Amino acid sequence: MSEENQKYNAVIMEIRAGVGGEEAALFASDLARMYTRYAQTKGWKVNVLDESKTEIGGIKDMTLEISGDDVYSKFKNEAGVHRVQRIPSTEKQGRIHTSTATIAVLAKPSATQINIRPQDIRSEYYKASGAGGQYVNKRMSAIRIIHIPTGEVVTCQTERSLQQNKESALSVLAARLLNRQKEELDKQMGGARKAQIGTAMREEKMRTYNFPQDRVTDHRIGKNFHDIESIMDGKIDKMIDKVSEELK
Repeated sequence: MSEENQKYNAVIMEIRAGVGGEEAALFASDLARMYTRYAQTKGWKVNVLDESKTEIGGIKDMTLEISGDDVYSKFKNEAGVHRVQRIPSTEKQGRIHTSTATIAVLAKPSATQINIRPQDIRSEYYKASGAGGQYVNKRMSAIRIIHIPTGEVVTCQTERSLQQNKESALSVLAARLLNRQKEELDKQMGGARKAQIGTAMREEKMRTYNFPQDRVTDHRIGKNFHDIESIMDGKIDKMIDKVSEELK
């Protein structure tokens, strides 16, 4: 295992719906479930830091913290634009739709790696919305943190406690700032969040999930993987290991 992989035992994974409207949001939800189930089979801890859902159960965006041994080396190559081709449940004429979702994977730094000065952030508080029932809407428990020097904005509202939401938001901010440091140290790597997620256009894909053909294609290594239902259920060991091997 490389020194970098040994250094980080936790990642911040940001999942966002891309092109494709509600179907893209449903696909983002499927990816969140896939990665969560995979992590659970590894005995890793998964914590939802923030999420924004659609009315029919899709995800506009979700931020996960996943921690455990070897987690960074397993997930670092999952970043990019994921494309799905399938017949949506809402499609009455049986047409195949193409939609996208983006994944960003950020190494979570230790407390000593990133120092966020209180004077460098501005915090805004508001009432949480969405999941959580009436309770979350009665209190100013949600938080938006703006990092003044960089302009990074992080929101968090999934916890009932304002303090818990603040701690989660600061964790995400620290991970983003660490990525910025990496960019500055190595411009050629470009390993940046922005480079990872691209613009989410359909042609910018690193992997395609083709349901009619029961096939997942990783375009970076030119390999196909079959049994897509199992893959979406979190059985992605073979795919992740093959990608890691090819992209060394």
